[in-house]
Amino acid sequence: MAALAAAATALSLAACGSSGPSAASSGKGLTMWVLNDQTTIKESVEAYNKDHPDEKITLRMFANDDYKQKLRVAFGANQAPDLFFNWGGGALEDYVKAGKVDALESGEVDLPRFMPSVLDSATLDGKFYGVPANGITPVVLYYNKKVLKDAGAEPPKTYDELLTAVQKLKGEGVTPISLAANSKWPTLMYLEYLLDREGGHTVFEKIAAGDSTAWKDPAVTKANSRLQELVEAGAFGGNASSVGYDQGAATALLHTGKAGMELMGTWEYANLVKAAPDFVEKDLGYVPFPVLPRGKGDPRNIVGNPSNFLSLKAKSKNKSAALTYLKDYVMNDAQIDSFLATGSVPPVNKLESKLASVKSPDNKKWLTFVYELVRDAENFQLSWDQDLPSDQADPLLTNVDKSFLRQIDPEQFGVNMSKAAK
Repeated sequence: MAALAAAATALSLAACGSSGPSAASSGKGLTMWVLNDQTTIKESVEAYNKDHPDEKITLRMFANDDYKQKLRVAFGANQAPDLFFNWGGGALEDYVKAGKVDALESGEVDLPRFMPSVLDSATLDGKFYGVPANGITPVVLYYNKKVLKDAGAEPPKTYDELLTAVQKLKGEGVTPISLAANSKWPTLMYLEYLLDREGGHTVFEKIAAGDSTAWKDPAVTKANSRLQELVEAGAFGGNASSVGYDQGAATALLHTGKAGMELMGTWEYANLVKAAPDFVEKDLGYVPFPVLPRGKGDPRNIVGNPSNFLSLKAKSKNKSAALTYLKDYVMNDAQIDSFLATGSVPPVNKLESKLASVKSPDNKKWLTFVYELVRDAENFQLSWDQDLPSDQADPLLTNVDKSFLRQIDPEQFGVNMSKAAK
C-alpha cells in the first residue's frame, strides 16, 4: 500500500500533464523524448546507459501539454528524436502515413511477449510501429461496498442492474455515480462503453478508419440515448458538470461515501490508496462495465488506454542501439517488477507467476483483476479522443458534453460528428 501511495501522483498523470521539459541524461548516441511522469522509463534508460557508456541515450522529458506540439514541430524540422513516446492510435498513424516512423519486426523487439489487444493500438496494415512502454489502464467501474450494501444494491453486472442500483442509491440520498463531467473526457468513457456494448467494436473501427458516415450508425444514436437515460434517471446527481477530475473531487465522493460508484481508468486505484487507504482495504470493490444482454458487443471488450508506446523514427542513424534498448530494457523483469510494485499491470503475457508472488492480498486481487480483464479481452479500444485525428478530438468532447447536458438529441450527436469528420 505504501508503494502504491507513493506512485499515485505519477499514475494519475496518465490523464493530465506535468511540468518540464528537462534533460535527464546526455552524451553521444540515440535520443529519446517522453513525458515527465514516466519514471520507470527513466530508470530503464539509466540502466541502459550504465551498460552502454559509449552509446548513451539522451533523454528529454516534457510536460504533457507541451509535448505533442513540440513533437510535431520537431518532425516538421527533421529534428525528431530517435525514440519517441506516444499514445498510438490516430496521432501515431499520422506520422506513419507521412513516412516518419519505422515499422518494427517482431523478432527485432520480441513482440510476442506483449498482449495482442494492446499491440493493436500501434498496428497499421499489419505492421507494428511501437513497443508498449507502460502499464495497461482499462476503464473499470469502482464501487463503495458499504454504500451499496446500505442501499440494498448489488454491484451491477448488466445495464438494467445499473439502473436499478441508481434508483436504490438515490433513495438513500446518495449520488449514484460520481462523475467529473466538467472535464468532459470522463463522460466520454460512458459513450465509449455504451457504443461498444450496443453495436460491437466494429462501429467505431469504421469511424477511426475515416468513414464519417459511421457516426450516423443507429448504435451511436442508441448509445447516446442510454447516456441521456442515465442522466435523466439521476445517475450522476445534480452538479456533475461543476466537478473537475484534476482536483480529486470525484474520487473523494466515492471514498467518503457520498457516491456509490465511479467509472474511471485503473490509475484511480493508486489515487484511492493515497487518499483513503483504509477505504481501499475495507470497502473498495470493482467490476467490469455492465453488459447489455441484447447488445451486439462482446461483454469482454474494454476501453481505455491499452498502453503508451515508444516508436522509432524513420531512417534513424542509431537504429541498432534503439532496437537493443527496446528489446532488452523495455518490459524486462526489472521493469515488470517496478510496475507491479506501483499497482500497475504491464502489458505482457504470462504474468501469473509474478502475480502469485505479490504479498498484499488486496494488491494481488486488484492486479489479477486488471490482468485477466485485458488478457481475456476480445478488443481493447483506445480512448476515442486519442484514437481519432487531433482535429476531431475537440469537436468530440464538445458534443459528448452537449449530449450529456441534453442540449442535443441522440441523433444530432452523430450528425454533428459526421460533419466534423469530413
